[in-house]
Amino acid sequence: MKLFFALKTISLASQIALEEAGADYEVIPVDLQAGEQRSEKHLALNPLGRVPVLVVAGKSLTETPAILSYISRRFPESQLHPEAEMDIARMESFNSYLCSTVHIAHSHRMRGYRWADDVAAIESMRKKVPQTMSECFGLIERNLFSGPWVLGSRYSLSDPYLFTMASWLEGDGVDIRKFPLIQDHYQRMSERPAVKRAIAKADAALGAAARDAQL
Repeated sequence: MKLFFALKTISLASQIALEEAGADYEVIPVDLQAGEQRSEKHLALNPLGRVPVLVVAGKSLTETPAILSYISRRFPESQLHPEAEMDIARMESFNSYLCSTVHIAHSHRMRGYRWADDVAAIESMRKKVPQTMSECFGLIERNLFSGPWVLGSRYSLSDPYLFTMASWLEGDGVDIRKFPLIQDHYQRMSERPAVKRAIAKADAALGAAARDAQL
């Protein structure tokens, strides 16, 4: 398996899941600043020109909820996927909220051009990000988070997903300390061996790519 990723993107959630599952995979960095996501080679993997992309046996999987679900089903021994029907539904509901609402709110900070051409409108969206992200995480803290993990006592696919988005809060102008449950979750996630391995592996791949570019 090959995971195409970019630094400080939602790709990290899928990579953590791969590490939790003990999967044998390769990480391949995509330089978004250089526009590699719009290259013919990358568009052949994902016509949307985004990351992550998980390539399995020559076939591309895109969209984080689908990639996470595939990983959990491919590696059932990882127990990343709940067994109870209600827990499965709760996890899918939570992940859908992250994908359809929280990620969009975050994207308004640097990708407002997806929704508007007017410069003033794009700037207005950018300025509103601290408010919208605070509202999103406030809702998660109050209503959607069970603790100590998203679904309660059992770790699931929702945890690396939430952790990755929580890592964006500082850049979005939001103080994570406003949300003590999420802050505690973020700290515990940071200490998990799979998270440390994922970050180290991504850093190594980025370093290797930088060295190759200088040759």
